[in-house]
Amino acid sequence: MGFVSTILGFCGFGVGVSVGLTVGYYLFIYFQPSDVKDPVIRPLVERDTKSLQQLMSEIPLWVKCPDYDRVDWLNKFLEYMWPYLDKAICRTAKDIAAPIIAEQIPKYKIDSVQFETLTLGCLPPTFQGMKVYVTDEKELIMEPSVKWAGNPNVNVAVKAFGLKATVQVVDLQVFAAPRITLKPLVPSFPCFANIYVSLMEKPHVDFGLKLLGADLMSIPGLYRFVQETIKDQVANMYLWPKTLDVQILDPSKAMKRPVGVLHVKILRAMKLKKKDLLGASDPYVKVKLTESKLPSKKTTVKHKNLNPEWDEEFNMVVKDPESQALELSVYDWEQIGTHDKMGMNVIPLKDLTPDESKTMTLDLLKNMDANDAQNDKDRGQIMVELTYKPFKEDELPKDIEDNDAAHKVLEGTPPGGGVLMIMVHEAQDVEGKHHTNPYVRIIFKGEERKTKQVKKNRDPRWEEEFTFVLEEAPVNDRVHMEVVSSSTRIGLLHPKEVLGYVDINLSDVVSNKRINEKYHLIDSKNGRLQLYYFGGWKVERLWRQRRSLKDG
Repeated sequence: MGFVSTILGFCGFGVGVSVGLTVGYYLFIYFQPSDVKDPVIRPLVERDTKSLQQLMSEIPLWVKCPDYDRVDWLNKFLEYMWPYLDKAICRTAKDIAAPIIAEQIPKYKIDSVQFETLTLGCLPPTFQGMKVYVTDEKELIMEPSVKWAGNPNVNVAVKAFGLKATVQVVDLQVFAAPRITLKPLVPSFPCFANIYVSLMEKPHVDFGLKLLGADLMSIPGLYRFVQETIKDQVANMYLWPKTLDVQILDPSKAMKRPVGVLHVKILRAMKLKKKDLLGASDPYVKVKLTESKLPSKKTTVKHKNLNPEWDEEFNMVVKDPESQALELSVYDWEQIGTHDKMGMNVIPLKDLTPDESKTMTLDLLKNMDANDAQNDKDRGQIMVELTYKPFKEDELPKDIEDNDAAHKVLEGTPPGGGVLMIMVHEAQDVEGKHHTNPYVRIIFKGEERKTKQVKKNRDPRWEEEFTFVLEEAPVNDRVHMEVVSSSTRIGLLHPKEVLGYVDINLSDVVSNKRINEKYHLIDSKNGRLQLYYFGGWKVERLWRQRRSLKDG
């Protein structure tokens, strides 16, 4: 009797619990309280202090903080593009996750892990505002405030030991304040070489996690534990000053900094054709590197000579030996009118062996079109000697006080191996009395260079680079920089006026390798000029070694 009553008691308890849970669930779902009222909408001026403080978290940053900019255009862009971005991001995420999952699952004896459903939903993230920083470096710093309350649907099926479990992520919320830095800025698309991302504060991440249809986040204590774990793990990886680095371009190739010096010696030309009426020619040679903005270098003119000898040398800065080529053009000088082209040829720098002199005799052609029949005509020949000297940082002694090593390096250093690069960034608060159309004149060792002219601008920006090949360290040299304005009208009484100038001692460049500074312009009320100087990699060290050897 006791046994039967015990069995009936257990059955009654089980039935009662089941019925109670079922009735309670349906009452909770379908029972609607009758005392619920619609909220009263009132103007902000009628709100009390406590209510306003509760609303502050919902006000966009561009309202609360004047240094944040409004970016509604970006939110509108995301709204229209989100259906396409959703598919692209999900496809990329699958491609990235596939090899990682395939590598990890054997360690845990799992048969397979697959995405049954992966979509980010129809609600895009929104930018509450964006702060942009202006610095003197070649970089762009942005701090957006991002909020995303999305409705993603992510279903992951895990199979192990013949069983299958499905995990679903729903109702995702992410609030973050990242710092995005694009640097260095380069003149090649997309105009920046690296992306650096870091978080300025711990992100807020909230989501629902369902296993076999049950919400795991409803388990007491689990929700807070998951929240804090995610915040701590993300902060350990990306909280400022730690960054996520993404390389977009190779900075050395994108910036196209000097990597070597090409020594060109124009020896002679043979069997040139007659261009003048009196049966002779007045030849000279133009020398230029392709993909370079620098003007061509010229030899002297050899009058009335069809077999001229020059023996003239030139040093040219090389930025990309794989793609650049030396272009040689022979012209017949004319006192009046245009100079007649007698022939040309091109030598790819990739055909030269570094640190080895090569003497070449080239046929003069009309152009570089291999299918042009006129290139078969005899136009004479030109003989040149070329030596490409790349900068090799690893060949230099690590300790510049090592005199023996310094002497050894100096013995193998060719003359003219030094490179000085000057980058003209911008000027600020420059203003002329009669006009303000500024450009910059650079005068160094008798050589003059100019930037382009910016019309009607008190804060012009140029971002132009100038390179000088040097035979020795500019320890005692100065470079003269002046901002000049020229009138765009003909017949003005004041066609040019100097808006300010500065003389800069280059010994600091030799000592510090690079300088990025703003200089106050002399004879200008508030004018400033920002410049960037860089001494050639290998040669810069040699300059300092030469100084130490002389002082010793």
